[in-house]
Amino acid sequence: MRRAVAGPEIERLIQLLARVPGLGPRSARRAALHLIKKRESLMAPLAGAMDEVLAKITTCQVCGNLDVRSPCSVCADETREAGILVVVADVADLWALERSGAVSARYHVLGGTLSPLDGIGPDDLNVASLLARVNREGTGEVLLALGATVDGQTTAHYITELLRETGVKVTRLAHGVPVGGELDYLDEGTLAAAIRARTSL
Repeated sequence: MRRAVAGPEIERLIQLLARVPGLGPRSARRAALHLIKKRESLMAPLAGAMDEVLAKITTCQVCGNLDVRSPCSVCADETREAGILVVVADVADLWALERSGAVSARYHVLGGTLSPLDGIGPDDLNVASLLARVNREGTGEVLLALGATVDGQTTAHYITELLRETGVKVTRLAHGVPVGGELDYLDEGTLAAAIRARTSL
């Protein structure tokens, strides 16, 4: 039987940190130890920032982003291209696209992807509000920025069918060879997608 090396409060901190994506039990233990060692310069400000975020965080009523206001900072930005609506599965995807700086458009967060095996259907996602936005805002293009997984592609196909009658242009992210990728290290599915999506030079 493993013996506790610290009090229950510290063990609880480690257990909670282990729930964070990307942190396993060992990483959580290292992170907790680092926070404890730097409690004045790191842990106290972190706790204060988390309290402040918890008190103010809200879901944007327009796009579904997380922010301290609604409409969120992205929706309130009038410099964004109004004709393009980028559809993502999750807030993390929205933030990733924003970090890339590749697009300056509006977003719509679905809140997941269709997954019949997990019991996630259209009513569990923000699909109805997407259709309402497209009709209300005069969107010219809907860019489906969904993962290349089975669930992501199923969701993309479902939304494409729903938007067919609106006359809106529906596009998706390109799939294939990543920048800096060596062909020898890529899987067959990625290579096949790259061949199908080939472009002229």
